[in-house]
Amino acid sequence: QVQLVESGGGLVQAGGSLRLSCAASGSIFGINAMAWYRQAPGKQREWVATATSGGTTNYADSMKGRFTISRDNAKATVYLQMNSLKPEDTAVYYCNAAKGYLLYWGKGTQVTVSS
Repeated sequence: QVQLVESGGGLVQAGGSLRLSCAASGSIFGINAMAWYRQAPGKQREWVATATSGGTTNYADSMKGRFTISRDNAKATVYLQMNSLKPEDTAVYYCNAAKGYLLYWGKGTQVTVSS
């Protein structure tokens, strides 16, 4: 089993920045991709960015240039640096970790961007 705990969310004004963290624990050997998703009220969960254990990163088009995903494999932690935040970025942000054919999710951290 893999446990994921997100942190770093909060309330920020538009144009501000936040850095989210997601720490994995438990059976972390063999985790490949770690990713961030978000879910705004009344909307479906959407993919934000992915970082593989090999260092490859990918972003949803709407996040490119503002969000940066990074990963510390030694700490089994993935980060999401979010800059130039907009009110439409308000959502619960979740991380997940892929290990083989299994996918693990954290419980999420709330990000609220005020206008």
